[in-house]
Amino acid sequence: MTVLQLRSPSFRDHTPIPKRHAHDSLNLSPALEWSGVPEGTAELVLLCEDPDAPGRTFLHWLVTGIDPSTTGVGEGEVPPGGQEWTNGFGEVGYGGPQPPVGDSAHRYFFRLYALPRRENAPRPSDAQGLPSADDVHHAFDDLALATGVLVGLYQR
Repeated sequence: MTVLQLRSPSFRDHTPIPKRHAHDSLNLSPALEWSGVPEGTAELVLLCEDPDAPGRTFLHWLVTGIDPSTTGVGEGEVPPGGQEWTNGFGEVGYGGPQPPVGDSAHRYFFRLYALPRRENAPRPSDAQGLPSADDVHHAFDDLALATGVLVGLYQR
């Protein structure tokens, strides 16, 4: 599988995410830039998840339908053509880091999928009818032509 390059001008891979992106601060999605989208990509899907959350992996952001000709998204913006879905906070759109106070730093995985065809949101597996991070992986991990990952850290 091809690897997409995914980066942010706000933080480097495996370094702290600035507070302005946190849920209890300005809650601005970070600017993201990507490259290496393969030919034949019909849509990009963006996911942000916290696998260190208590219970199960927490979904912070899910955007489907992103125009594959784009190369990024500005801070606090929705990617071109993108449709935002309900996150783990029950809000539509980006929900920034908010790990429990006193926990060690949580890892926030920003994942970009290049898909060969347009897809709807993954089938929800929870009782509320909302897609989870696990649903996204189940739907897109094997389908993707390419993926990219950027990991940020956050602690309160």
